[in-house]
Amino acid sequence: MSRTRTGPASPATGPVHEALAGLPLVDHHCHGVVTADPGAERFESLITEGAVWPGSGISPFDTPVGVAIRRHCAPVLDLPRHAPAAEYLARRAELGWREVNRRFVTSAGTDVFCVDTGYAPDRVTTPAELAAVAGDAVAYEVVRLESVAEALAAQGVEPGEYATAFPAAVRDAVRRRGAVAVKSVAAYRTGFDLDPSRPSDADVTVAAARWLGAVGRDGGETGGRAPEPRPRLDDPVLVRHLLWTAVDLGLPLQLHVGFGDSDIRMHRVDPTHLTDWLHLTSGTVPVLLLHCWPYQRQAAYLAAVFEQVYLDVGLTLHHVGPARARAVLEEALEITPFHKLLHSSDAYGVAEFCHLGALAFRQGLADLLQSRVDADELGLSDALRIATWTGRGNACRVYGLPRDGLTEG
Repeated sequence: MSRTRTGPASPATGPVHEALAGLPLVDHHCHGVVTADPGAERFESLITEGAVWPGSGISPFDTPVGVAIRRHCAPVLDLPRHAPAAEYLARRAELGWREVNRRFVTSAGTDVFCVDTGYAPDRVTTPAELAAVAGDAVAYEVVRLESVAEALAAQGVEPGEYATAFPAAVRDAVRRRGAVAVKSVAAYRTGFDLDPSRPSDADVTVAAARWLGAVGRDGGETGGRAPEPRPRLDDPVLVRHLLWTAVDLGLPLQLHVGFGDSDIRMHRVDPTHLTDWLHLTSGTVPVLLLHCWPYQRQAAYLAAVFEQVYLDVGLTLHHVGPARARAVLEEALEITPFHKLLHSSDAYGVAEFCHLGALAFRQGLADLLQSRVDADELGLSDALRIATWTGRGNACRVYGLPRDGLTEG
């Protein structure tokens, strides 16, 4: 087994590449990484939004993300590029999860993490532990609203109390955790084609009675992983109540959009379904559309016409890999105001996604911006400002994070 590091093969370079390579990133949406050594099947399940199909002959390593891991992550483990999957997994096990996490999280060059802690079927790092793995970094929590609602149901809240108990529980969770944002996975539960109006307390009580009376339901957003053993918030009225609670709270609201596991009904998660709700909530809280593929163009439209809308292409980039990152970013940036695009990795479970998400983002955005500079369609100073805004500045502004001397240019 080779232990010789092999670097990248003559990547394109230019001033924008150099600037992005040295820019500490703000990862505005991610999760923890596992604190154990996953077996081969478990590792494969963590690198796909689908499922592992034993006996099918189909492996997640034989996908764009699997190939990207073998190409771009293998050298971080001292393996040659394109190392076979078996060799990759053996080396990972040899190093152990602590060293693997350290290498991949530090290689991302991220010094601020906004961590969604609402989904953890595995034992994963807390925000503080993730920041410690990265070294000189800081992490903030993002409260998942559905998790608060489901915990409240598990505690035995009465239907007539739910309309006021849920907002109080959210405020308490945000205060206790020092959260900088909240998140909803309404995309997995109902989709976005909802009545946009605020439900009355009476409607919420009726819906809560219906939901709390249901039994034997599993959690969602499994990605081939174990379901959450608690009531699944999937009532449309209660999801509307959840979204309006977020508006009242006043913190930025993250919304999963598009690509995800098989719980998604893709035709119902086009973000343009939110148009009427965005009209009603104009001037309230920032709404951050996460991941978006294949709806990055629709998300870009919303960001272009609604002041409060922002977007990223998040987990899309590590799933398409650096080879296609530029193409996805080009579509996202066709009409998006440059102050509206953010970086996220959506890394969960395997630390490879911290590294791969950052690498694909830096390389894809640098290739895009540098090509426009070279074609004289964009000034170099503008390109450098856009790179800094997207990799760091936009997130600092939206979430009210310390800017560390960052200038707008």
